[in-house]
Amino acid sequence: MPAVTEREVVASERRWGLFVAATIAVIFAAIVWSAIAMGLSPPSNGAIIDPKTLHLSREFTEANLGTSVTPDGAVVARIVTAQFQFTPACLVVPAGRPVALRFSSPDVIHGILIQGTNANTMVVPGYISQVTTVFRHAGDLLMPCHEFCGLGHSQMIANVRVVPPADFRPGPDGRVACAHR
Repeated sequence: MPAVTEREVVASERRWGLFVAATIAVIFAAIVWSAIAMGLSPPSNGAIIDPKTLHLSREFTEANLGTSVTPDGAVVARIVTAQFQFTPACLVVPAGRPVALRFSSPDVIHGILIQGTNANTMVVPGYISQVTTVFRHAGDLLMPCHEFCGLGHSQMIANVRVVPPADFRPGPDGRVACAHR
């Protein structure tokens, strides 16, 4: 077996270095193209809210929390995630309709995951996180916090009650709340 010269080793390393640099350049170009041409940006660039005055903001005041139907018929649920609770702790949503879930946090990072759905997001103080999903089947679903937020994290869980469309009856104010069972 002939000996490999230093010149051959350097040439091989140069070829591999160029290959790696070209691969990185292609990936970087794809990211830049998608960000500019397709208008993509991280979700956190959406709505910003002051976490210190969250409870005073128009959208996340106590009277606006929970599920409501807007005048155009859209279903929106607003939830505040705070150590170690969801407010409200129970949501009523209709099966078979798109539901926009809007979350905000006044204290630390939280995460939500609704069992059996594609609803999964991080809730970062200072931002409004939104997930839109369609709940396919009626039933009670658990919504735990999946981001460690302190010693009470294991008890931070809410209930999402998915009801058949016929049982989803907003009040005169367009709001729907969980009935105590």
